[in-house]
Amino acid sequence: MSDQDLVNSELYEHGRVTPPDTIRFLRARQNGVVQPLLTDLYQITMAYAYWKSGKVNDVAVFDLYFRKNPFQGEFTIFAGLEECLLFLENFHYSESDILYLKQTLPQTIEPEFFVFLKNLTPRDVTLHAIEEGSVCFPRVPLLRLEGPLIIVQLLETTLLTLVNYASLMATNAARYRMAAGKNITLLEFGLRRAQGPDGGLSASKYSYVGGFDGTSNVLAGKLYGIPVKGTHAHSYVTSFSDVNELKNRFLAHRTTGVKHDMLPLCIEWRKKLSALLDISDNEASDGEMAALISFAIAFPEGFTALVDTSGLLNFCAVALAMNDLGYRAQGIRIDSGDLAYLSNKAREIFETVAQNLHLPWFAELMIVASNDINEETILSLNEQDHKIDCFGIGTHLVTCQRQPALGCVYKMVEINGSPRIKLSQDVAKITMPGKKDVYRLYGSDGHALIDLIKRSVEPPPEVGHKVLCRHPFEESKRAYVIPTRVEPLLKVCWQDGKICCPLPTLSEVRSKVHASLRTLRQDHKRNLNPTPYKVSVSSELYTFIHELWLQNAPIGELY
Repeated sequence: MSDQDLVNSELYEHGRVTPPDTIRFLRARQNGVVQPLLTDLYQITMAYAYWKSGKVNDVAVFDLYFRKNPFQGEFTIFAGLEECLLFLENFHYSESDILYLKQTLPQTIEPEFFVFLKNLTPRDVTLHAIEEGSVCFPRVPLLRLEGPLIIVQLLETTLLTLVNYASLMATNAARYRMAAGKNITLLEFGLRRAQGPDGGLSASKYSYVGGFDGTSNVLAGKLYGIPVKGTHAHSYVTSFSDVNELKNRFLAHRTTGVKHDMLPLCIEWRKKLSALLDISDNEASDGEMAALISFAIAFPEGFTALVDTSGLLNFCAVALAMNDLGYRAQGIRIDSGDLAYLSNKAREIFETVAQNLHLPWFAELMIVASNDINEETILSLNEQDHKIDCFGIGTHLVTCQRQPALGCVYKMVEINGSPRIKLSQDVAKITMPGKKDVYRLYGSDGHALIDLIKRSVEPPPEVGHKVLCRHPFEESKRAYVIPTRVEPLLKVCWQDGKICCPLPTLSEVRSKVHASLRTLRQDHKRNLNPTPYKVSVSSELYTFIHELWLQNAPIGELY
């Protein structure tokens, strides 16, 4: 099947189930920019220094993790794993990559190094990861990579860029979903404000993962199968100034097919509604009336209009004229002003029309709001008893204005079987050495109690058996836990040069986010002063860390 056949396949075009080969093509195409040169120069200079030093056969273990949850919250959503695995699957230095590096690196680089790079693959790398869409916490390795030092080092920057923004974006979206509640529709409207086209696509993808219902980004809809939504802009309304500008006024009846002139129908309904709603007919703009009629004729099955308070009379008139012809309007979008007041005013008008004209569906018309909305705006609107059904959210969502970066790090914890520890005066920056496994321990109520990090040589914790859990750096903080369920978090995803775990669909990852968040107590998820979730180490790992700390810490001298 050719690329064009894949793009134009009927299944793909109509959003139905996409064949596996089509999915693979689309994934590979989207990852075009994710390649070995998407890295920092020092990774390649280090690789040469390793090579020059004879460390080609050294084996290292690296952990990728973050130190603090974003947005003053106490949880993070892990995302970006599929992109990481596809990067490994496609990893190779092309002829043009090698040519560029020869021109860019110092001329003293030995030619044999470029031959080494040309043949370099991650076939000997093993990657363990937390399942994409899972809630995760500081210090817990999201990825654990083990393999030849040079290749594992070269993966650092690319893996970080793939995980950092994806996880931040998914977490931000999940917080919006919790603030809005499960019954509110959330749409991502941020492409025009995103950090470039790739940032816009990633925002659309990972906001959907985090719980949004759709996007305005058409390309994201095509690439990822995300529902796309949109109405019209103010410019459409202001492009009309009078009803005489209507060049097409006729709409065919939905059942009979007989065409009717919409203009007199709408004018007649506007007069009736003016009396019913006690709104002066003079307040309604004829230019706006013309715009709404023309848009309704263009989209009779899904008519949603951008209006303000003065436009509600025109909208209702057009919606009722459409009802006469067998169509039901979908709703309105408000994009300025006091959203709580305007939504309540609109709902009041819709309910009045529904009651007086015996049209129950009219009371349920959708109200969409999209006016520079952030998480705090939604929480405030909740307190004001808004009547909004759907939020369209852009700038604050896609740019993560509240916190622009997650801050994942990638640290060596073992080399050739020997543990490594990075010391710092800032305890938060001290690494936990050695190869480790992570387990989530659950209590009798089904909620997650604690994440326990153990050395990989230790046996896993067992259900019903008491486990001593310790703070990694504070001796007095410790607790016994008797888990009712034990979940191993790190699972092998890449081994022997291939992906060895299922790659879930975007919808499946989205469902995982929802299910994973349900395992947390509400106090961990609340917006104000959430309770920190505990991440602990085993007693053996605690001793191992502190012994290595003392071995590596310099001993001062007093004079």
